Amino acid sequence: MKYKEYGKGNQKAIVLLHGGGLSWWSYREAAQILQDDYHVILPILDGHAGSDRSFTTIEDNAAEIIDFIRSDLGGSVYLLGGLSLGAQVALEMLSQQGDICEYAIIESATVIPSRVTHALIRPSIACSYGLIKQKWFARLQFRSLKIKNELYDDYYRDTCSITKEDMIAFLRANTSYTLKESLNNTNADVRIYYGEKEIRGIKQSAQRIKEMIPTASVSELSGMVHGEFSINHAADYVKTIRAV
Repeated sequence: MKYKEYGKGNQKAIVLLHGGGLSWWSYREAAQILQDDYHVILPILDGHAGSDRSFTTIEDNAAEIIDFIRSDLGGSVYLLGGLSLGAQVALEMLSQQGDICEYAIIESATVIPSRVTHALIRPSIACSYGLIKQKWFARLQFRSLKIKNELYDDYYRDTCSITKEDMIAFLRANTSYTLKESLNNTNADVRIYYGEKEIRGIKQSAQRIKEMIPTASVSELSGMVHGEFSINHAADYVKTIRAV
């Protein structure tokens, strides 16, 4: 796994995990704000543009990052954050090593599998993958994600670099992930966030995580859609980190 790092000389380390189909740049603005006070590490999840291996499982990604934290960061970090697929990896890390971080920010995670969506991913990607490099199609997809316009070039470049098999693999993993019982052993202070305009499955997942970690807090973000908090409102996201 490859990593982008900001503020490397700082003592407190923060690891932020991007969503599926995105990459480290979705946290770039937040990292630039945080770098004066924190060592910010942005992993590039397997199977994404700039990564050094194909995507296998959420569990494998979690184990890779834990190994990096053990070898390079003293075995634990101050804060772990993740969005969507990255939030699932973060939850899995908490399951594999309960003391991997002091604080965790889980944004827009889904932990309730969808059999129908899971089954449709391979045929739908097989039909649409050839359109990904078409700019008109990419622009439509980008607009549907409600990501700020200045990230379009990063999105288009990197989406074009993801192989069809990797895209199928991480999307199928995203729609089938379930929580491990070991998650309730974590001693991290967990903060769960989701947008008011997210689908019901994300909101239900937030409550499922809360049931597994009773000490966790759950916050609904007024007016926001999936992923909008950390990507489009980096300054507010950073305020949340600084306030833990």
